[in-house]
Amino acid sequence: MDEDLEAMSREQLLAEVKKLRAGIREHRDSSAHELCWHHPQLWGLLPEPIDPQIAVPPWPKFLRGCVRYRESLDRQRPDAPVHDREFGEK
Repeated sequence: MDEDLEAMSREQLLAEVKKLRAGIREHRDSSAHELCWHHPQLWGLLPEPIDPQIAVPPWPKFLRGCVRYRESLDRQRPDAPVHDREFGEK
């Protein structure tokens, strides 16, 4: 899957690492409502094409998953500041 790396020069490998690090940092640094979004731009950093077909749970199951994710943030980051704004509100 990563055979393309074998043919890259040192400079090309460095450029690839920097591109991947920038994408990971952008994802890592997302906050507030951005945490809940679909991130195809992160997956787009991979050389293989992305299959645009995704499975989406029905609303009740999806929302339960969102609640569980938010509860996990309470456990993992109880000290995180609260972003008390609606989506799209600045």
